[in-house]
Amino acid sequence: MSIPPLHNQSALVTGAAKRLGRAIALKLAEAGADITITYNASEREAAETVAEIKKLGRKAFAIQCNVRSESEIKRAVAETLAQHGKLNILVNNAAIYETVPLEEITVEQWDAIFETNTRAPFLVSRECLPHLRATKGRIIQMGSLGGLHPWPTHAHYCSSKAAVHMLTKTMAKAFGPDVAVNAVAPGWIDMDSEPTEQTKRMIGKTPMQRSGTPADIAEAILWLAANASFITGQILPVDGGLGL
Repeated sequence: MSIPPLHNQSALVTGAAKRLGRAIALKLAEAGADITITYNASEREAAETVAEIKKLGRKAFAIQCNVRSESEIKRAVAETLAQHGKLNILVNNAAIYETVPLEEITVEQWDAIFETNTRAPFLVSRECLPHLRATKGRIIQMGSLGGLHPWPTHAHYCSSKAAVHMLTKTMAKAFGPDVAVNAVAPGWIDMDSEPTEQTKRMIGKTPMQRSGTPADIAEAILWLAANASFITGQILPVDGGLGL
């Protein structure tokens, strides 16, 4: 029987109770990692995700954490280390997304996006860094095609993700050679039961002629976590060519 690529490793995935984060946590668990997830308000979904991970034979824990709070981040990382004893992989997935015309964005909306999407990955990574250095670990950020291309009705979101991309590159230089830091930049990811009209329009613009799935993103995260030993500071679009 072959040894899974992440056997005996520990991963922390923020915002992983549902949607993309859940798919990422399950994929890393399938590859052999023990998992800690954080959630903010989705307690029921977090418990369900933990149960699914345990069915795969891996250890799993869920920790309530508002990633806009430095003190809660410190507590979550401490609990992660208490449960697993080490940390090999950090996936900064927690984020918020909203559509607002640029001229209507409020200060509160701008700050909420940046505190969640940009400041949180910095704080979580900073808190995890000593433990990741000890294991020669990996940090994987959740970027976005919106961080590479301007979307007029998502200016605060696009700006926050562009900042995540630069943070990724800066951390790669600062944290090397011990810790590799990369980002995945999803394109249009369809998580609806039936394609919406917008999804159909995006598929028409995509060379691969389909929308992305959570599995597509999870596979890219796994590749960066388990392979890519000489890759750092890179932004990997997973978009079916939509950004071309």
